[in-house]
Amino acid sequence: MGFADVLTDAGATMLNSWLTTRSYIVGQGPSQADVAVFKAFSAAPDAEKYPNAARWYKHIASHESEFATLPGDASKAYTVYGPESGDLAINPAKAEAEEEEDVDLFGSDDEEEDAEAAKIREERLAAYREKKAAKPKTIAKSVVTLDVKPWDDETDMKALEEAVRGIDKDGLVWGASKLVPVGFGIKKLQINLVIEDEKISLSDLEDEIQAFEDYVQSTDVAAMQKL
Repeated sequence: MGFADVLTDAGATMLNSWLTTRSYIVGQGPSQADVAVFKAFSAAPDAEKYPNAARWYKHIASHESEFATLPGDASKAYTVYGPESGDLAINPAKAEAEEEEDVDLFGSDDEEEDAEAAKIREERLAAYREKKAAKPKTIAKSVVTLDVKPWDDETDMKALEEAVRGIDKDGLVWGASKLVPVGFGIKKLQINLVIEDEKISLSDLEDEIQAFEDYVQSTDVAAMQKL
């Protein structure tokens, strides 16, 4: 097939497409094939319309002083070079459509790779969840110092403390206690306790203590620290 008349739009388009992936007409360096095609032009190709051909033309022009020494058969016409029949799409729309088809094919490969990667990721996540589920959970606990205030100095503090310690719940451990003066002969019970945060609500525990109305006036959290 070879190149069409490069002075026509069809021929220039063919050459421009041919040079999309090539630096020279044939081979890896300038040759008589480049000289023949170069001489077929009466002027440099339009750089905006034929950018690849214009780039090539400018490069070959820089070798003009060497034309006679370049390898190849100087007797061949430029029309013997170029694509064989069906090798090059002259119609830009057709070429673009073929390029899109190639992209779609690659896209299919990517989709297969993405599906495989997603499968591997899900398998690893499942293994991680299983390992995490088998690992013993850390039990969150709090150490609390609770002030329990009586009504007056005649309140039986021993009975008050017995009532408080009588509250028995899973996740609740009572600790040391002492009586602390608050004035006018009144002493409050200050008692330590450890609670499991998921099992014991401190607010509910205070409400339960305050339900001992014969002894307890109020309660306050004096201190609280997470274990």
